[in-house]
Amino acid sequence: MTSFYSTTAIEQLKHRVAQTASNPRWSEVFSACFDNTLATTVKITAGDTFVITGDIPAMWLRDSTAQMKPYLGLAQTDSAIRKMICGLVKRQIKCILIDPYANAFNETENGQCYHQDQTEMNGWIWERKYEVDSLCYPVELAYLLWQKTGETSHFTTAFKKAAASIIQVFKTEQRHEHSPYRFERFGERPEDTLSHQGRGESCGYTGMTWSGFRPSDDSCTYPYLVPANMFAAVILGYLAEIFTVIYQDKELTEQAAQLKAEITAGIEKWGIVEHEGKKVYAYEVDGLGNFLLMDDANVPSLLAAPYLGYCRIEDPIYQNTRALILSKQNPYYYTGNYLQGIGSEHTPKQYVWPIALAMEGLTTTERNRQKELLDMLVSTENGTNHMHEGINVDDPSHYTREWFSWANMMFCEFLLEYLGLNE
Repeated sequence: MTSFYSTTAIEQLKHRVAQTASNPRWSEVFSACFDNTLATTVKITAGDTFVITGDIPAMWLRDSTAQMKPYLGLAQTDSAIRKMICGLVKRQIKCILIDPYANAFNETENGQCYHQDQTEMNGWIWERKYEVDSLCYPVELAYLLWQKTGETSHFTTAFKKAAASIIQVFKTEQRHEHSPYRFERFGERPEDTLSHQGRGESCGYTGMTWSGFRPSDDSCTYPYLVPANMFAAVILGYLAEIFTVIYQDKELTEQAAQLKAEITAGIEKWGIVEHEGKKVYAYEVDGLGNFLLMDDANVPSLLAAPYLGYCRIEDPIYQNTRALILSKQNPYYYTGNYLQGIGSEHTPKQYVWPIALAMEGLTTTERNRQKELLDMLVSTENGTNHMHEGINVDDPSHYTREWFSWANMMFCEFLLEYLGLNE
């Protein structure tokens, strides 16, 4: 394990998990996952923190936030962990200021990239797929760090500039026809490129903000991704509070609040559809009358709406949606001899994602179901003591990724929540 912090707080938490867990396998897997992220993905640089996904030498704005969230509780008392998370926020802000349309970045300006795409690249960018959630996650992490620890040193002039940039990009993408963003990838999966010379499918104005790609890094079918817009509405509320309390900037506060209202109104008008006589949230819409009923394992997802802070678990439209997406009516819901849950177009059919199983547990109040999900997660890791990306529902020895840091930490977050140790 890396040595930039004391292990005392971490060992104490692992001990509390072991003492509280009713299944000893929960504690064993938690310990392995909790250590693995710090040991293999975190690098403390001269001025900030760089967090790779694990098996790719680049940092995703989304993944890096999810990888750090379970450590926020320890950051309240451990100054080194708090500094680590604060450093990640600073690095994320630096990345957004380099290019708010990029989703993954290199540690240095080394010119490495996943693919030679037709878009505006530079040496810092690993990949430039525009995903709304990439701009949401860093704001969430900055806000939660402040709320949980009182830390404010990450609210710099650069943070304010990046936050203003996020608002501007979201506003520009409300009317994508005026956007400078284009993306094409040749010779790969069709889900890895945008149609219409890199502009994406046609859409009408809804008040929501356009997204080229899903959090799976697969292209959207219809470009108003409803769960991503839910997340955007939530973090715009966070920004309004930050602009008010920290920066005392009335103009930016009003901009954030107004955009939040417009996006929320768009979700309520265009993102809610009738299905079998009940109102449900669509996964994607285009503002032209077309919509997609499904959900994907990657977060933000419709399943994650209460977790993101958009609605209550008890919300009737959410519950209607939940019943739909946790059934065969969702084309990415799979059942088998060992697993049942949501997968993704990003992985083979009949592969369920531990991220989605953890999210199912984080968005229910049914303790018995939560226990079932935890047991399911630790019994299908195939002896690795880590979470995979996707697992075959009939044969856990068939999986994608030996270990996946985002999935590891979603399991940890779920277990800490279940055990009441997340504060």
